[in-house]
Order: sequence, then C-alpha cells, then structure tokens
Amino acid sequence: MPGSASRRTVLAAALAAAAGTAATGAVPASAAEPAPAPGGDAGAGAPGTVANRFWSTLTDWRSGAAEGTRAVAGHRPGLVLDAPLGRTDHTDPHTGRTSPWEYARWTSPAHTPAVPATEVIASWNARTPAGTWLQVELSGTYSDGTDTPWYVMGRWASGDTDIRRTSVDDQTDGRSSVWTDTLAVDDPASGLRLAAYRLRLTLYRRPGTTLTPTVWRLGAMASDVPDRFTVPASVPGLARELAVPRYSQNIHIGRYPEYDNGGEAWCSPTSSQMIVEYWGRRPSAEDLAWVNPDYADPQVCHAARFTYDHQYAGCGNWPFNAAYAATYPDLNAVVTRLRSLADLETLIAAGIPAITSQSFRAEELTGAGYGTSGHLMTVIGFTADGDVIANDPASPTDEAVRRVYRRREWENIWLRTKRYDANGRVRSGTGGVCYLYFPERPTSAQCKALRAVGVL
Repeated sequence: MPGSASRRTVLAAALAAAAGTAATGAVPASAAEPAPAPGGDAGAGAPGTVANRFWSTLTDWRSGAAEGTRAVAGHRPGLVLDAPLGRTDHTDPHTGRTSPWEYARWTSPAHTPAVPATEVIASWNARTPAGTWLQVELSGTYSDGTDTPWYVMGRWASGDTDIRRTSVDDQTDGRSSVWTDTLAVDDPASGLRLAAYRLRLTLYRRPGTTLTPTVWRLGAMASDVPDRFTVPASVPGLARELAVPRYSQNIHIGRYPEYDNGGEAWCSPTSSQMIVEYWGRRPSAEDLAWVNPDYADPQVCHAARFTYDHQYAGCGNWPFNAAYAATYPDLNAVVTRLRSLADLETLIAAGIPAITSQSFRAEELTGAGYGTSGHLMTVIGFTADGDVIANDPASPTDEAVRRVYRRREWENIWLRTKRYDANGRVRSGTGGVCYLYFPERPTSAQCKALRAVGVL
C-alpha cells in the first residue's frame, strides 16, 4: 500500500468515535484562507477554517520569553542557546541511553488564532549540529478558559547519533490528545475548541560546550473543518507544469526495512526529496556514504532515514518532513492546509510545487491503480483542461512517476474530510493537508502566492 497511515487511522477513529460514527482513516482537515501581512493569521477578518502563525523574524524572536536563549540577527534571524538555564539527564526511550544535557528555553507569546481550533499542528525549521537537539511543546487554552498541559510535539535532531528523533505517545488531559504530530480536541461535537496557544522551545547541548541548535522558524497551523463528503468543483484557471525531479518509492521496496518497512511506505520522504531537489538542494556524497552504492536514488533512502520517527515507527510525521527539508541551505518548510485547487494553481503559477495528502478507493482516482488510507504525492502542474499533474511516488519506476489525474476526482479525494471505504463504512478524508517548501528569499511573485494561501 502506498504510504503509511496507521497514525492517521488511529486519530480519525478517535475523532469519529467522539462524533458517534465508526470512521477510521486519515486526519480530518480543512482549507486555508488568504493571509494578512507576514506573521499574522490566515483569514483574519473573514470566516475561515485554518489560521497559520509562524515566528521567524528578529522581532518575533525578541517577543517571546527567553530563558537562556538569544535572538541572533542575520540574513536568516534565529534563536540560539546562549547561557544554559540548567542541566538535566535525558534517557532516550529508543536506545535506553541516559546522557547529561545543558538546556535553555524560549516561550512564544500567547497567540489567539482567527480560527478556534479542533486541531493544531506545529512545525519548525532548525539546524542541530552533532551534540545538540531540540524539543517543541505546545500548550493550549480552551474556549472555556481552562488550559491544556504542555504537550510534547516532537523531540528532534537533524541527525540520529545523539538522540532518536521521536514523537511522544499517550499525552492527554481527557479533553484533548496528541496523536504523533497533531494536537486534537477529543470531542469536536461538544463545541470545545482551542482558542489560543503558546509554543515552547527547549534547546539542548552537550555540557561544557558552546554548541547550539539554531531555530529559524517555529509556528503552528490551527484548523477547524466541517464534515464533508464532497467539495464544490473549482473552475480551471491555469495550464503550467513545473520541472520537478521524479522519484519512485517502489524501487526501494525491501531496502532499509528498519525505516518504516522500506520503500513501500516512503511516500512522504520520497515526495520531500523531489521538492528539495527542485529547489536545487541535495545531500552531498559524504551524506550518502552510508547507502549501499548499488542502490539507485540513494537520496531517497537518505530522506527516509532522516525523516523517520522512532515512536511512530514511520517516515510520515508531517513536521519531521518539513524540518528535514529545511536542513538544506536557505529552505523554508511548513505544514498547512489549503482550501481549493485554485490555491494550488496560485502556487504553481509562482513556481512553487506542493506535497499533498489524500486517501481514496482505487476506483475513485482513475489511473492510480491502487487505493490508500493515506498517501503523499507532489503536485507539479495542471493541464490545459485543468487536470492535475502529479509526481506520484507510488509508481513502479522513476519514469512512471508523472501522472495526470482527473481534476474533479483529485480535488475531492484531497479536500473532503469524510469518505466511504470498500465496505461502505465511513472513514476520514485528508482535507487539504499540504507541505510547502520554498526559498528563504522567495521572489516577489512567490511572496504574493504564499501570502494568498496564508503562509507568509
């Protein structure tokens, strides 16, 4: 089966059970509204279902509460560990190794998104040299004025020699829960929402060193989406195709099964690698030295290893994929949701491809040849008739990756939040989930497009 959907299935089942249905499948989602000025909410001043907020400027970093961290200027302002707040011993649950670490913290101001949310997903862009790592936490305020605990949204390092990159299971207060990378209200039908949130970064380094992680971007997407089995049809508005490299996940089946059972489940890192290389970045020969030299496309194996979530036991952690992409020089990466194919056309017109998440029965997407409860592919353009041109990694060869899918079928399987499986049971749809990777210095046209879809 293309991709890996176990976490999405669990989350969807929990949400559906709360709503009184028997649904399983992928995470319900929603659609982004246009953005105001950089740093603000998507859809401010208008009804919406998604609101993004990212901290990335020097002013942003100085607005938070620093405990041993320091904002640094430059062409890419960031946050670093300056003076340790203390020392702690951390036991890695995946290695059993206990090590001492110095740490410092930064906490964002409380942020009230334009959309009181049923879900919040954090994402970040950072560099963690060997001997360093970071933790991202999120605390929400409910619509009744009470607060969630601090939830761990990820323990992350770009490498895997100091800690094992991981999400944290079994986090709940009985009203909301963390499902790998997604904080979700347990019972959306109750009307309870997350009305505000704060993010907290903890930066770690080996004691007695001057090493530090550098964080360039931290933020979250808050969303609240109505249930929908279908979405309105959009009118085609663009004919353009971007020259994005083509990589098949299926040629890697059986390779490095320690990373999510090998290539058969590598849709997300394979898609990520296509876009990273579209922007002219790629791992070095030294980076790839660990890969069997007999394997074609070793960079896909590399992407799988360095997106792998050791708790989830898969490569499909959304923020981990974005964070991987942002380890390449001057690339930004975010997880968001879009509202329509018109949004994707806006991005493609500006030269920005997108990685999208969708689920469907085989007969629902003509030409796919498979069904899936969760799969990532890369949208690279639109035909003159408005059909979707996608680099679909669930293909037998690199040459077969380019596909053309019928517009109406594709937009519905991507944007809906409810669907029926082959047995007629209600399952969740993926609802517009999207990874966007773009340069630190986008062109004016790219800035305009990113603002239009609520990211800048």
